[in-house]
Amino acid sequence: MVKRIVANIKAENLSEGDHFYHGILGLETLMDHGWIKTFGNHKEAKVQVSFATEGGSGTEVPLLSIEVDNVDELYREVQKAGFEIIYGITDEEWGVRRFFVKDPFGNVVNILSHQ
Repeated sequence: MVKRIVANIKAENLSEGDHFYHGILGLETLMDHGWIKTFGNHKEAKVQVSFATEGGSGTEVPLLSIEVDNVDELYREVQKAGFEIIYGITDEEWGVRRFFVKDPFGNVVNILSHQ
């Protein structure tokens, strides 16, 4: 039985992720060996992996989808921090409110809350 799935994303300068993944998203640094840095928390979550031909509503497929408590608050924080929003905050017909942002490494991240 699968217990966990971890995304390993290539990055050149690991410290560039600190502001976005720790400062804005509030994730803890769970591991830092210099060559790999893991952000996360100690909450239990469902094991999921998705494969897609598009990101929904004609968008590109995001590398990550991150569910948050308050997507509107996070949207304002991301804007204030100057990260590139590539799909503005939207209520989708399948029951999520979301936006897409480029993280410091150039990856497309889907930030969402279920409605």
